[in-house]
Amino acid sequence: MKLAEGPVLTSGGFDDPFLPKLLQAINRASNIEISVSFIQRSGLDLIFDALSDALDRQASIDIVTSDYLCITDPVALRHLMILQSRGAKTKIFTCKSGQSFHMKTYIFVQQHSDKNDTGCAYVGSNNISKAAFTHAFEWCLRHDLVENQDPSEFIYIRQQFLQIFNHQQSMHLTDDFINRYAEKRKVVKPPLAIVNEVEPEEPAPNFAQQEALSALANTRLALQSKGLVVLATGMGKTWLAAFDVQQFNARKVLFVAHREEILLQAERTFKTLLPKLISGHFNAKTKVVDADIVFASIQTLGQQTHLNQVNPNHFDYVIVDEFHHAGASSYQSLLNHFTPQFLLGLTATPERTDQADILSLCDNNLVYEKNIIDGIELGILVPFQYQGINDDTVNYQDLPWRNGKFDPKALENQFATEKRAKHVFGHWQKHKQQRTLAFCVSKAHADYMANWFSHRGINAVSVHSGSDVRRAEALSLLESGKIDVIFSVDLFNEGTDLPSIDTILILRPTESKILFLQQLGRGLRSSPETNKKFVSVIDFIGNHISFLNRPMALLQASDHKQAIARLNNPKLNHQCLINIDPELINFWQQLKLDYTKADQQYQLLKDELGHRPTATEFYHSGYAWNKMTKQFGSWFELVISQDPQDSQLKTLTPYLTLLSRGVEKTSMTKCFKAILLEAFIELNGLRTPPSIDALCIKSWQVFKRYPKLWDLDIKDTEIQKVDSNSSEWRKYWLKNPFKAFLSKNKTDNQAWFKIEKDCFYLNIELIENDIETVSSMIKELVDYRLAEYINRKSPAAVHQLPVEQPQHTLMHFYPDLKIACGHFKTGTDESRETLKLNSSFIRLDPAIHFIAQASGNSMNGGKNPIHDGDLLLLERVTPTNAGSITGKIMAIEIQDDAGDNQYLLRKVSKLPNGQYQLNAHNLDYNPMIANESMVTFARLKQVLDEADFVE
Repeated sequence: MKLAEGPVLTSGGFDDPFLPKLLQAINRASNIEISVSFIQRSGLDLIFDALSDALDRQASIDIVTSDYLCITDPVALRHLMILQSRGAKTKIFTCKSGQSFHMKTYIFVQQHSDKNDTGCAYVGSNNISKAAFTHAFEWCLRHDLVENQDPSEFIYIRQQFLQIFNHQQSMHLTDDFINRYAEKRKVVKPPLAIVNEVEPEEPAPNFAQQEALSALANTRLALQSKGLVVLATGMGKTWLAAFDVQQFNARKVLFVAHREEILLQAERTFKTLLPKLISGHFNAKTKVVDADIVFASIQTLGQQTHLNQVNPNHFDYVIVDEFHHAGASSYQSLLNHFTPQFLLGLTATPERTDQADILSLCDNNLVYEKNIIDGIELGILVPFQYQGINDDTVNYQDLPWRNGKFDPKALENQFATEKRAKHVFGHWQKHKQQRTLAFCVSKAHADYMANWFSHRGINAVSVHSGSDVRRAEALSLLESGKIDVIFSVDLFNEGTDLPSIDTILILRPTESKILFLQQLGRGLRSSPETNKKFVSVIDFIGNHISFLNRPMALLQASDHKQAIARLNNPKLNHQCLINIDPELINFWQQLKLDYTKADQQYQLLKDELGHRPTATEFYHSGYAWNKMTKQFGSWFELVISQDPQDSQLKTLTPYLTLLSRGVEKTSMTKCFKAILLEAFIELNGLRTPPSIDALCIKSWQVFKRYPKLWDLDIKDTEIQKVDSNSSEWRKYWLKNPFKAFLSKNKTDNQAWFKIEKDCFYLNIELIENDIETVSSMIKELVDYRLAEYINRKSPAAVHQLPVEQPQHTLMHFYPDLKIACGHFKTGTDESRETLKLNSSFIRLDPAIHFIAQASGNSMNGGKNPIHDGDLLLLERVTPTNAGSITGKIMAIEIQDDAGDNQYLLRKVSKLPNGQYQLNAHNLDYNPMIANESMVTFARLKQVLDEADFVE
């Protein structure tokens, strides 16, 4: 393809702008040489992606600008440094007093293996600025190097460029030079009107970012060291990260992502907001860790050999973008390795089920969340008008469906057809606006659609890894109106800003809500330049349950059933529209979805997520865990039954009892066991049993990542103050949970762990090849147990009094929490029900009040006897309501040798010697003297009877 075509003179203005010609040459050149007087951020932004793409295909780039009149933007120079780090050569000509620098030259050479080089050189008045590229009247004359023509003039132009580029006053760009230049420029106050520019405004957070920054500050005040922020695509996740690094005043920052374009965009953002931070890169080519901010590819840094070379405390702030990928093993290794002061996970994941697994990687700390509808209501995103078209040219029921995906070749064969293209074309013409981005299933599909549209007079191109038209060029052509449609494959899902896109055409199934929302999000960004009012979404939906992820995502439905119900009355922002073909809704309604069966729930969730659900994801899907265990016995028994061909899962069969009894169902009235197991797994304990000291220290570090659980479960105020390596902590932790895991209990015929030579061992034999699998499955169950425990203990999980029903209140009842009226009795709050009390209880706080059952007869006496089986209203003792216990009937808590909690109800009196005595109402039971192992757990408010409850 040619570097240039058309008249040799570009006259500028809106009728003949320089930018399209410049991008055409950049996208086809093997050598690029640019010399301009001034560079403005507004102009560099328009060609940056194209220059970056050129470097990706190994083109050489030489750029020289000047400090003449201090007009060149320092931030633009910092962005040039990013290109320099990726292979470009960038210099600045430093003018002496009274010396000017006015050249504007753009030289392009196209090398050919089978013939002489060709090229073109634009010489004129265009600096690198938006005005000069798009609408200013700037003349630029092109000189071409073509075959069979004397090359001497073109060679002479290149020689003159080299003289300036290699001039003794042309200096290589460095951070030190730019810092000095930026300070000088503040004093000079350059005449930017010369280039139709003004100083860019300082970046400022939008409303959602302001709220998120406040939430992040508060979560750190609460001593949380990790947090997840969910912001819909287009609401500025990367900018939020940069603002928070600024707020945190971080000194060493790590930014991790899985795609180069995300890292590149992030570096530009940070260079704009925090220009003095020196950046470095950790990827396949370079491995820098000592910069102020390191932009790292997870594929490289996530390798254990590289992680081992970096101190875990090296970075004080770590950012992991697109955090929904963090379940991958490379991310797990990275997250386990680094111990920053704060770790921020960023994602646009839509709702709790999708977040469930990754949330555990942020210590179950969801800091802030705003979805697409929130963004629209805040005016940050534009509204959408969604058309769900019945894709009746394809029978999806006949297509092979495996592991949550259609067979890609079968899709391609069905999609690249005249019949379907005609169907797509008609609906596109009906609902399109000006600029369309279409998502296709394969390169062949994209090429077919682009050719089909082109043959009908529509300017359309196909863009993928092997296409002639590059991504940056295509976007520029689309924005300028030169083309109408881009048919793409996987190039625009993540990390790309496309503000001018006003029509999204979805021609392929999407495996998950995440991917669907990423594609939708490409059109949700506002575009004042094009006066975009909304984005039109034209989606082709087939007769298959998997397409239900569309309404689930748009309507924030937690499951398929809820999505179908909401389609009848979708509650959206008034500017948005969802219009789905009634035949599709009828098809979904006819599906026989049995939500009472765990196996069907599992498969629905698997299809929805696009991968095997983890235990945490299944828990957050809303299915009752105890129903699942009644049907299948345990989590991994369900998993194995649903994925019988998975060779990795098959290896778990000998270890199912360990996973079920030792982890999934182990009694957990405190979080200690889960914390110990998490520490054990992080130390790779199945392969290399850790010393007791190492495990105690690691447990303390893990526990401290959950400050709310620390405050909730560490009742001893002295222990709350100790360090990780203190003897007091070691003694405390050995008592529980170590002791619990080293002892048999009533349901297990063996202890799950043992101590040998002062190291902590699993007490069953493991096959060497199974260690990694078993370790990851234990971690999966630990994540579930912590998520369930946090939900169970969180006041936010308690039902609050509904505003519309003030005549009663809801209270949690724990049927297995037996409050012994006899001798101490084991109990647990792992299962709970909700009971409705009448209006006389309306002032009670459900966060601290609860109901449990009396068990035994020790309190059956006196004026107010408590009978075996009575329901007791209790008030949990907290630091704010502890008060006096003397003369009160209290529930006392101790722990047995297995680490299980036991409870006893007694009236407390204080003896003259300062000891506390626990007295029964029934004189057949002797008083007890309280000891240091006993804790006042709750105080009795009253015994409830039938009249206290509401049906």
